[in-house]
Amino acid sequence: MNRRYFLGAGLALTSIPAWAKSDTARNAAPRTLSLHHLHTDERLSVTYRVGDHYQRSALQRLNHFLRDFRSGDTIAIDPRIYDLLFDVQHRLGGDGAVFEIISGYRSAQTNTMLRRASSGVARKSLHMSGKAIDVRLADMPTRSIRDAAVALAKGGVGYYPKSDFVHLDTGRVRRWGA
Repeated sequence: MNRRYFLGAGLALTSIPAWAKSDTARNAAPRTLSLHHLHTDERLSVTYRVGDHYQRSALQRLNHFLRDFRSGDTIAIDPRIYDLLFDVQHRLGGDGAVFEIISGYRSAQTNTMLRRASSGVARKSLHMSGKAIDVRLADMPTRSIRDAAVALAKGGVGYYPKSDFVHLDTGRVRRWGA
């Protein structure tokens, strides 16, 4: 490596567009989510990731928070769910807003029970593998959450306007609902 190499590298760094710099800074910043579980009335505000590093204790708290509230069973939730929530929130300009949780993890028994009660529950629901969550944001139309999640193209997005929630998952990119 020589002086010319370092000068060239320095020029390359100064030519990075402002949007790329701000995106990099946003990714390096701590990622915090505020949640309210509507079935248990529990609340949690937690920094789950700092830069590229997920915070183990925060993930454990989130796994418990998103447990199957009917059975108490827990599973390791896919951390990309939290990134998806964070990115949706950021895209909507609602940093610090509270996500209302309708459903997180579901045991196989709970999923079977819900399938018997409703035709809208998938047999192989990603809720059972900790890769799905049903949410809404306080004071935000659910269609806005749907639109933000669809634009991100990071997984499945189901829109349920009559029940007033959005399903988000880390499966393949797809969408359904009104």
